[in-house]
Amino acid sequence: MARYTGSVCRLCRREGLKLFLKGDRCYTDKCAFSRRGYAPGQHGQRRKKVSNYGLQLREKQKAKRIYGLLEGQFRKYYETADRKKGITGENLLVLLETRLDNVIYRLGYGQSRAEARQLVTHGHFLVNGRKVDIPSFKVSVNDNITVSDKSKSSEKFKTFAENPKTLPSWLEGNVENFQAKVLRQPTREDIDVPVNETLIVELYSK
Repeated sequence: MARYTGSVCRLCRREGLKLFLKGDRCYTDKCAFSRRGYAPGQHGQRRKKVSNYGLQLREKQKAKRIYGLLEGQFRKYYETADRKKGITGENLLVLLETRLDNVIYRLGYGQSRAEARQLVTHGHFLVNGRKVDIPSFKVSVNDNITVSDKSKSSEKFKTFAENPKTLPSWLEGNVENFQAKVLRQPTREDIDVPVNETLIVELYSK
C-alpha cells in the first residue's frame, strides 16, 4: 500500500496554509506552519510570481495531500469523476469524501485522515457487518459502519467516545455507541475542504 512517509508539516508549509494533517497538534504552538509559515527550502521565503499552471498544480497537490493520496491514485479518481454524469470537479470531491478512511475521520474516530486510515487497515471497522480493511473502500448510501466488538473495549476507542465530533449532515450516528450510517451522498456544500476543484479539472483537461 503506497503512501507518503515524509514530513507532513512540510506539505502544509509548501501549500501556504494549514491542512490539519496532524490533527490536534495543528491547533497547538508546536505546529510548524505557525512557527514558519513559508515554503520549505533555502528559497522558501522569496516571493514568487505564480502562473495559471502553477495555481492549478497547487490546487491539485493540496487536494492530494488533504486526502492522503499519491499521484496515480488521484488521477484514477479524476478519470472516474470525468466519466460520471454531472460536474467533474464536484464528482471528484464526492468520490474522495466517500472513501472509508475519510468517512471514519468524519465520524470522529481519528484526529487526522492518516490516523483514520491506519485504523481501517488494522481491521477495526465493519461495513454492513463485514470487516473492511481497505482505506479506499467506497461507502454507499444506507451503509452501516460499526466498530468491531474486539476494538470497542480499547482505550483508543474509549477516548474517541468521550470526545465526539459534530457529524456532517450526510452521516448519522454517534461515536459513543460505535455505530453510524450513510444517509446520502455528500454535496459540494457538505465538503469543507479548502480546494478549488475547477482548477484541478482545468489542469487535467489540458
